[in-house]
Amino acid sequence: MEKRGPKPLGNIDTTWRPELAYCVGLLASDGCLINDGRHIDITSADRSQIENFKKALRITHIKTGLKTSGSTKRKKYYRAQFGDILFYEWLLQIGLTPNKSKTLGKLKIPDEFFFDFFRGCFDGDGSVYSFWDKRWRSSYVYWICIASASPPFLDWIQESVFRIAKIDSFIRKSVHANELRFAKNATRKLASYMYKDKNAFYLDRKFAKLHKILKIDERNT
Repeated sequence: MEKRGPKPLGNIDTTWRPELAYCVGLLASDGCLINDGRHIDITSADRSQIENFKKALRITHIKTGLKTSGSTKRKKYYRAQFGDILFYEWLLQIGLTPNKSKTLGKLKIPDEFFFDFFRGCFDGDGSVYSFWDKRWRSSYVYWICIASASPPFLDWIQESVFRIAKIDSFIRKSVHANELRFAKNATRKLASYMYKDKNAFYLDRKFAKLHKILKIDERNT
């Protein structure tokens, strides 16, 4: 009788909680499942994002390295890579895929933790913009957007946000990556869901930028 190898041990607790949902959002945007069926990679230009990811998953022992840019050959991206077969398989089960950029679709995220997941996506592939519209007196315009090269993924986020919180949005199509956009009032409501827990993990610079925009709008109202 052939001997079986040792059962793989998972180091990641896959019990749903805000920290895990946030990390899934980061992986859906800045992460990658390596094709070996074992390794998970996350890369960001912001080191604090990598450190937040490691703290949230309780894998602070994993080394943060530097990744070379393909265009400039300069080391300017921070990277963490680790192997965990059971966590890898769990990520596959909830809908993440290797080479996900154009194949990502609906993910199995519990509604209770959806906006923790969304905050992870925002910290990864999201942006917030603002400007004064000169056509109208004292008109301050701003919006949040999430970019993705996979239309089904943005469709699912759009549908989920509306279903859970009745927040409207629209999709702006482009050649390389579409954008899911939330206009002014939608952004304000969205922010109240994203940052409901002040002790949650988030990228400081994006939170600070959004907070500043909302304060300007309050003063202008």
